[in-house]
Amino acid sequence: MAYLIPPEQLGSLLDGHPTYRSNQLREWLYEHPVLDAADMMNLPLDVRTKLGTSLWPFTVDAEQVGDAGKTRKWLFRGDKDAAIEAVLMGYPKRVTLCLSSQAGCAMGCTFCATGQFGFERQLEAGEIVAQVAYAQAHLQTYPLPDSPNRISNIVFMGMGEPLANYSNVREALRRMIDVMHIGARHITVSTVGIVPGIRKLADEPWQVGLALSLHAADDELRETLVPINRRYPIGDLIDACAYYFEKKGRRVSLEWTMMEGTNDTPEQAAKLADIARELRAHVNVINLNPTPLGPDRPSDMLTVEDFIADLRSRGVAATFRETRGQDIDAACGQLRALRFGDVPAELTIQSITKTQ
Repeated sequence: MAYLIPPEQLGSLLDGHPTYRSNQLREWLYEHPVLDAADMMNLPLDVRTKLGTSLWPFTVDAEQVGDAGKTRKWLFRGDKDAAIEAVLMGYPKRVTLCLSSQAGCAMGCTFCATGQFGFERQLEAGEIVAQVAYAQAHLQTYPLPDSPNRISNIVFMGMGEPLANYSNVREALRRMIDVMHIGARHITVSTVGIVPGIRKLADEPWQVGLALSLHAADDELRETLVPINRRYPIGDLIDACAYYFEKKGRRVSLEWTMMEGTNDTPEQAAKLADIARELRAHVNVINLNPTPLGPDRPSDMLTVEDFIADLRSRGVAATFRETRGQDIDAACGQLRALRFGDVPAELTIQSITKTQ
């Protein structure tokens, strides 16, 4: 598994070959990734043949394409049958990859499909980076319509809580930034609020972005949606995010998933505005991508528009983030749930949204 080996130790795969071959291999893996090792043409045949059976640390279990080809989702299977999901989203001036940091998740957020089937295991740094490399290699061969042919942004917003897998996420960031040469400011780490991890990330040398999945603006409601709030309440989150801003000079994004009758009220908007102003944060509002096993439903668009207008009237920078991939179960954990039989085959996201 080439990506499971640190890039500085790739020589271990090249016994008997000159040392410069490890640099060539590193360039293929991290700078110019290809889907098939046979295409690494400046490497000897025996090396390519050996890599051909162990290039990727996962197999492709399922691939879906939606949004008229602009969204592509993969369900990978790693060691011990671990489920790994990644979503590639094309826009006119950028391509964003949403990747996973864990197989499953232990945070138990009520509206998240990943949390509904629990935690499997941590992903290794190489498994995280390999999602980037695979998506980039795939993009070169199968470009998204009306989008660039390079990944421009990476968000740790897939399966898992990145800051609960800190050492592997840190090493993955190092490889992306120092070896793949992806700009740190184009990478965002999302968290439901692991306070020690936020502070550790603030002390790292890279200018990565931080997104806090807030979803509720008072402890009483947030504890019902995001159970980790019982350990790290909103006051502690505000202090940690303020520390991040102080160390990085980058404003934190507050992620807010709109759920009908739950957190889409004027009272929540007012409380959220107070937090956002205190942190000088930007608010990203996204409508819920419903899950087959959860009761929550997305807010109607008029309510979403009123909520954003309320925030803006209170001096908060707020934008609506388009929900992508509803036609292909693209919210984290959804494809895994359907593919692995956690929900009946007829209970798809499409069938749920058609009843709204």
